[in-house]
Amino acid sequence: MEIWDLYTKERVKTDKTMIRGEAHPRGYYRIVVHICIFNSEGKMLIQQRQPFKKGWSGFWDLTAGGSAISGDTSQSAAERELREELGIDFSFKELCPAITVNFQEGFDDIYLLDSDIDLSNLKLQFEEVQAVKWATAEEIIQMIKDKFFIPYNEDLIRLLFFLRKHKSLHTECDFTQTK
Repeated sequence: MEIWDLYTKERVKTDKTMIRGEAHPRGYYRIVVHICIFNSEGKMLIQQRQPFKKGWSGFWDLTAGGSAISGDTSQSAAERELREELGIDFSFKELCPAITVNFQEGFDDIYLLDSDIDLSNLKLQFEEVQAVKWATAEEIIQMIKDKFFIPYNEDLIRLLFFLRKHKSLHTECDFTQTK
């Protein structure tokens, strides 16, 4: 049984919880995390879900992700999901999500990491993950169109690849120059 902490729309933790699979209580929100690992070639590590996994069975997905369970922070949930699904130990203590996407039932914190991971060293969680590989943004978008990848908005995929490269919302600008 998986228990989730519930939050206000301002992301303040309440004393309320819910059990996964129950009806989501109106006016309360939960935290979901996704981790996207990119290699030095600019490709994202993606995973294929097991055919027997409930929800998006057999589909490809971002590197790792899942719901924060009761007692988790966003960072500890990201650490746990990455360790459970792929056997990767990484500390998120000093990290903030690169982006948070608000959805009807909560907040989806997306973390971006750079690492040239050797896929043969990964320990795939049998219950959830059947395969992993590196993919470009174009390959992922084509997989979405071909219905092999969870149908994320294509612009979100492009944004993740953009933020991985640019790490900032601003372009470089010299404000000391005046006209």
